[in-house]
Amino acid sequence: MPVIGPLVVAMARPFRRNRFDGSANYWEDRYTGGGNSGAGSYKRLAEFKAAFLNDFVEMNGIRSVVEFGSGDGAQLELARYPHYIGVDVSKTAVAATRSRFAGDSSKRFYESTEFPEGTRADLALSLDVIYHLVEDEVFDAYMRTLFNAASRFVIIYSSNDDSGASAPHVRHRRFTDWIASKCPDFRLQSHVPNAYPLDVSDPDNTSFADFYIFEPSQHR
Repeated sequence: MPVIGPLVVAMARPFRRNRFDGSANYWEDRYTGGGNSGAGSYKRLAEFKAAFLNDFVEMNGIRSVVEFGSGDGAQLELARYPHYIGVDVSKTAVAATRSRFAGDSSKRFYESTEFPEGTRADLALSLDVIYHLVEDEVFDAYMRTLFNAASRFVIIYSSNDDSGASAPHVRHRRFTDWIASKCPDFRLQSHVPNAYPLDVSDPDNTSFADFYIFEPSQHR
């Protein structure tokens, strides 16, 4: 299946300044304007995520990781993954990460349209992405791509509620309902609450996202 197909359509639409024009256009414009992947990829939130993921990779003998929504690479700087593929809808972000990790042959980066169909990894990652997929068709395509790419585990770091939109580029979803309906061959192995739960007075150092680890009921 095409990877995140509806995002490609969104990228083709002209960007309208001061108007939200789809999740793909939002992120491309954010990166071309000098923005980054957000507070969750920096400081103590990034360290919390990296510590958890690095331990998980080591303890489970993970040899390959694919991340959908690899962003600017700041979070990846803290990672210890034997082999890594990063996929992002923003061509600017992908170009930046290719340059940033140019000397590291263990890492590859693809725009969403370039991701080789049928590629799988031991672990498929989604970190601070799902609540940014405001369009239903984009969310559905992303989730299918994420789970199709996992041979052993899927780890999602996100909110998981139906509170809806809190900003033009943010829409909270109870994604576990989608998984139960559309990917019943995967089960929730564990839920790990955030070490720094959301404090609205300190949004740069706290988060509404938790870790959710899924694994197939049978070996894939």
